[in-house]
Amino acid sequence: MVTIGYARVSTAEQSAELQTAALRKAGCDRIFTDQDGTGKLADRPELNAVLDHLRPGDDLVIWRLDRLGRTTKKLLHFIELLDTKGVTFRSLTEGITTTGPNGKAMLTILTALARLERDTTTERTQAGMAFAAAHGRRGGRPVITAENAAVKRAHELKAAGLRPVDIGKMTGRSRATIYRYLNIGSDGRT
Repeated sequence: MVTIGYARVSTAEQSAELQTAALRKAGCDRIFTDQDGTGKLADRPELNAVLDHLRPGDDLVIWRLDRLGRTTKKLLHFIELLDTKGVTFRSLTEGITTTGPNGKAMLTILTALARLERDTTTERTQAGMAFAAAHGRRGGRPVITAENAAVKRAHELKAAGLRPVDIGKMTGRSRATIYRYLNIGSDGRT
């Protein structure tokens, strides 16, 4: 059995020293570290290397759960992947481990909580959309039409020869909004 550590920092300016020191203290034989990751597995080459390196009976140790993923769903998916490979998992900060019946029970509870989180979010979204529809509103960004007074004014000012940046200052809108109102690209072409 080999104990493998995984550390990740979100930006290039951050240091993984705190994590790697804790992983060494936990007895990791080897530590993989991703720098400047985005949280997506595809953007984390060292995590992919960990997955290739792990063998049945190995133990993967992380400093904190959010080093693997930002959502419960992603974490659980990853931990299930480890379980299918016959690899145990430990998170030092939270004290979670998949070894033994208590660890598996904790994983089951986390799975139930993730499901509750998804269902509650879906329920809130549907209730909000139903409320908005009952009050004559639709979701999404408002459609910009020619009737919109600001759009009409922007076109009038453009016809008068003003530049989009000046139109933005006069109407209190950003330059990007004026470009959108006039249906032109940021390079000034229609």
